[in-house]
Amino acid sequence: MTVLIIADERDPSVDAMVLALRDRGATVFRVDTAWFPTRLSLSARLRGGRWTGVLRTDHHRVDLEQIRAVWYRSPRAYVFPAEMNSAEQEHAKIEAKYGLGGVLMSLPVLWVNHPARLADSAYKPHQLVLAARCGLRVADTLITNSPDTVVEFADDGPFITKMLGAVSIVEAGVREFAHTEPVDTTTPEDLRDVALTAHQYQRWIPKAYEARVFVVGDEITASEIHAHTDPARVDWRAGYGTNTYRLTELPADVTAGIKRLMGEMGLVYGALDFAIDTDGRFWFLEFTDHGSTCT
Repeated sequence: MTVLIIADERDPSVDAMVLALRDRGATVFRVDTAWFPTRLSLSARLRGGRWTGVLRTDHHRVDLEQIRAVWYRSPRAYVFPAEMNSAEQEHAKIEAKYGLGGVLMSLPVLWVNHPARLADSAYKPHQLVLAARCGLRVADTLITNSPDTVVEFADDGPFITKMLGAVSIVEAGVREFAHTEPVDTTTPEDLRDVALTAHQYQRWIPKAYEARVFVVGDEITASEIHAHTDPARVDWRAGYGTNTYRLTELPADVTAGIKRLMGEMGLVYGALDFAIDTDGRFWFLEFTDHGSTCT
């Protein structure tokens, strides 16, 4: 069996996976999308309702028909020759996306995970609707760019704000992580910048602890995350060095809801975060395909 891995060539997690797959008798063809088009080439023809052809690097090649599974780990931006101007590079990027990307995503093989399904799952509002539909508890949530609506939301109790997309912001060359934050100001004057774009707010859940749940096919592994600092009690990612972790078992209804959710999203791998309140109830927070560990 040939497994295609699409990943950053500097990703050490992939090195370990390559060895594990080879130990199990698989042939591994690893590519970094940043190699295209100078170090990676594609030749594909449509025959019998599927793409046939070859992917080539400087040292290896694989026939598209031989690929049986794809690990879509960490694709990078295409890198084009420096002599191309910005307009030419932008055009080439679009053609590469729909050409190389289109051929690969149409391969009728096992994907971990399929890029189209990942693109859909990236929308947090969509995640929340699906989670609720699948029987998981979801906190009262507001998405708005209206300061007045945020003020009204505050009338029902404490709440937090969290990013809908990016988990970090780069300003003046410095990367700052955008952790979940409590909202402690609720006047229209203080919230006027809310009008500039969409914001997400959720009702605060009094937490006993949090949990990260890893799903790989039918296998589910969960870890309790216990915070020991005030920032980490709001968002455990603010306390990597001080949190404590331990494996745990999930309630049957939560496990069933997770399986339904993964099925609805069409995904076979991912990490899901939950807040567990003081009554032991699990509240779904979000799904990510980037989760690899808790520490």
